[in-house]
Amino acid sequence: MTGEERIRRLVADFRRGRRPALARAISMVEGERPGVSDLLRELLLVRPRARRMGITGPPGAGKSTLAAAIAALLRERGEEVAIVAVDPTSPFSGGALLGDRIRMNDLATDPGIFIRSMASRGSLGGLATTTREVIDVLDAFGFPNILIETVGVGQTQFEIQAAADSTAVVLVPESGDGIQAMKAGLMEVADMFVVNKSDRVGADRLVREIRQALLLKHGVTSRGVPAHHGVDLSAVGAPADEEPSRSGRWEIPVLKTSAGRGEGIDDFLEQILAHHRHLTVTGELEARRQRRAEGRIRDVVERRLRRRARTRMETHPRLAEWTAGVRAGSETAYSVADRIIPAILGRVPERGTEERRDPSDVDD
Repeated sequence: MTGEERIRRLVADFRRGRRPALARAISMVEGERPGVSDLLRELLLVRPRARRMGITGPPGAGKSTLAAAIAALLRERGEEVAIVAVDPTSPFSGGALLGDRIRMNDLATDPGIFIRSMASRGSLGGLATTTREVIDVLDAFGFPNILIETVGVGQTQFEIQAAADSTAVVLVPESGDGIQAMKAGLMEVADMFVVNKSDRVGADRLVREIRQALLLKHGVTSRGVPAHHGVDLSAVGAPADEEPSRSGRWEIPVLKTSAGRGEGIDDFLEQILAHHRHLTVTGELEARRQRRAEGRIRDVVERRLRRRARTRMETHPRLAEWTAGVRAGSETAYSVADRIIPAILGRVPERGTEERRDPSDVDD
């Protein structure tokens, strides 16, 4: 059977809703195997439909337990759920350490839940390189809910905002105060905050400090005064059962949960669903999907260019000579780049390109 025939059979099985075909498709995407571009061209020609819910925060915050609890609650409501759990990379095999998959083991036998662990493979944004493609594949398969749990590296969780519709930042009393959370940049990605393990000492204090940090971050000095970026956060931390404010602005809630005890999970899910309704009603959901599509194009273009550049660098016959020149001070990295880049792009370099280059341009 040819590669083209295998792709056609895989696509057919995928469209019939066969889970093994979904697993094989994801493996192809993760491994960036030959034929993956043709496969994705066939699978992703559908409009996004799933609710994409991101859960991020530092290691040990209980993200996996919360994700499992939310998935179980959605299943009680009769909805199917896919979970993408990004784990640290094994230093030996290069694969995921599977810690999240082990913690979600109770869900593994539920036919309405699909769990995929992915290795971060050195990515510093909380997601693996191909996480967004995997999410797109799960959406195309027909899962109405997709939970994305980041690897939990602490201060570089920003990729989740580009992958999820709603992002929950999970903290615990041991995470430090709200100002530290703001310094870590988590204020930029949160649609809601969750203080997990709230039965521990210091939980109420952390809730107050996060609320205060939100007010300071957005410049709210009194109720009814619009804050920086036009967001009024004067009611930050409203009760979890409240809908978005009458002004139409989303007020970032600060919730308390204890996932191990099953406390606060209903409120957490209701806030996720309320935020999705808010995005839909205000048109922000389509705006986020538009930005996501633009970002996906950039990702694919940049990844292909990097791969092509790496290949050209490894095979260029004069690279050793130019490297020696840089080491000896007779060349610069920029003058060498001016010779290599046209080859990468398939162009003949213009004479004197390096002399005309703006010396203040230090981009790679």
